[in-house]
Amino acid sequence: MMFDFDKMTERSGTNSYKWDIASGELPMWVADMDFETSSAVITAMQKRLDHHIFGYTSVPDGYYEAVAQWWANRHQFKVQKDWIMFCTGVVPAISSIVRKMTKMNEKILVMAPVYNIFYNSILNNQREPIVSNLLYQNGEYAIDWEDLEVKLSDPDTTLMIFCNPHNPIGKVWDRAILERIGQLCIKHHVLIVSDEIHCDLTHPGFKYVPFAAVSEEIANHSITCVAPTKTFNLAGIQTSSIIIPNPEIWALVRRGINTDEVAEPNVFAVEAAIAAFTKGEPWLEALLSYLMRNKQLLEQFIQHEIPELQVISSEATYLAWIDCSSITQDTEDLCEFIRKKTGLYVSKGGIFGGNGDHFIRLNYACPAARLEEGLQRLKRGIHAYQVNKQRLIRP
Repeated sequence: MMFDFDKMTERSGTNSYKWDIASGELPMWVADMDFETSSAVITAMQKRLDHHIFGYTSVPDGYYEAVAQWWANRHQFKVQKDWIMFCTGVVPAISSIVRKMTKMNEKILVMAPVYNIFYNSILNNQREPIVSNLLYQNGEYAIDWEDLEVKLSDPDTTLMIFCNPHNPIGKVWDRAILERIGQLCIKHHVLIVSDEIHCDLTHPGFKYVPFAAVSEEIANHSITCVAPTKTFNLAGIQTSSIIIPNPEIWALVRRGINTDEVAEPNVFAVEAAIAAFTKGEPWLEALLSYLMRNKQLLEQFIQHEIPELQVISSEATYLAWIDCSSITQDTEDLCEFIRKKTGLYVSKGGIFGGNGDHFIRLNYACPAARLEEGLQRLKRGIHAYQVNKQRLIRP
């Protein structure tokens, strides 16, 4: 089966958050692909659209069956249907969990650099973020185990928001690391919330392990948030699942998402998810192959054309984490300069915390021709930035 990932679908004028930009600009920032989704999803949504009535929608058994089957077949994790609940998104789920499972002014731990919206879910709910920075050496990230345990052992730390695979660094945590983190959380009575939205975008040759699949003990101490939205480019459909094996935690979270009114689907959310999980795998396999070619293109281009930068080795996602520390310690200024000079819009790393000020994040989930244009803009922007910097420091 053939899929056209080279198609340059026009997204301007569609109220796209990513593409709401000035004329001539090229957005390669937010984690939103420029590919049309699987035809299986389109067919299912078209069938629902053709019904012409869009009333209140319930979640059928077929939804839970599709989610459970996907994790069993693709990730060898046997999820029971009664562990699953529908939510309108992973971020709404995490924010609701923060409100229901912690108290105001308690501490919530993250390992940085990490998805910036985690901080919003903590701070907007009057909780305190506590950060264990990942160690960075020779282009590799690792956990600072001593620092992590010190912060987990704080009696005020009651929740850890984990990211697997880890955005923005593209790290897939292996079973041994998950086991060690899980045991530390159990030891110090810290509940685990694992955001695994990027799991289906694990690169060929690497193995994603669901946190809750490590052991029954860890499963009963954890909450997993998943969705087809990153995988199949369905962010605007607002569909996700929360997986909770522990019935007591399940009941509390269920009450929380109902109180927050994020437990009811729109008319397309269920249909899109079922179609993606039951019929979308061929499209996903083709997508992963295309993304690997884009990744190789990006890495080779930067190595040969912008050697001042270093692309961090990744194992998942379609987001390149690029070390710019040899030319600046402030990528906020760099990103603003590149956008003004070339129109290329990439993410400044500082928003992710940790050592993010030295990095930019670039989304390469787009047609190869568009990626090539973006890389050329990046090259022009980096070189112009260096020239401008030399001019400013010249006596």
